[in-house]
Amino acid sequence: MALFGKKKNTDKAVTAPSAAVAPVREERGGRATDVLKNPRITEKATMHSGEGVYTFDVTDSATKRDILKAVRALYSVSPRKVAIVSIPRKWKRNMRTGKKGQQGGGKKAYVYLKKGETITIV
Repeated sequence: MALFGKKKNTDKAVTAPSAAVAPVREERGGRATDVLKNPRITEKATMHSGEGVYTFDVTDSATKRDILKAVRALYSVSPRKVAIVSIPRKWKRNMRTGKKGQQGGGKKAYVYLKKGETITIV
């Protein structure tokens, strides 16, 4: 049995492990295209856009700073204010089966721009 009688090689110098590279920390919101889902095109949003206020659907985990950075990156404008509104989910009942389910919900952001700045939304 070579369980206890095996010789250990002590010729090699013990090297210190290489400096650990710090893991890249992703931002909470992710990339700019991940934060802003799409522009919210409604009658109310269209009226506000004439006054320099634009409305976007955003991810549920997005913060005001994430939205501000995303708008700067995508549209090259600097917002003066960002307001976030939570849209509540609605319970709907299926007429055929009678089961209830959730519908809608999420977050939307109002982005206020400085006078003279505009965003072209297609």
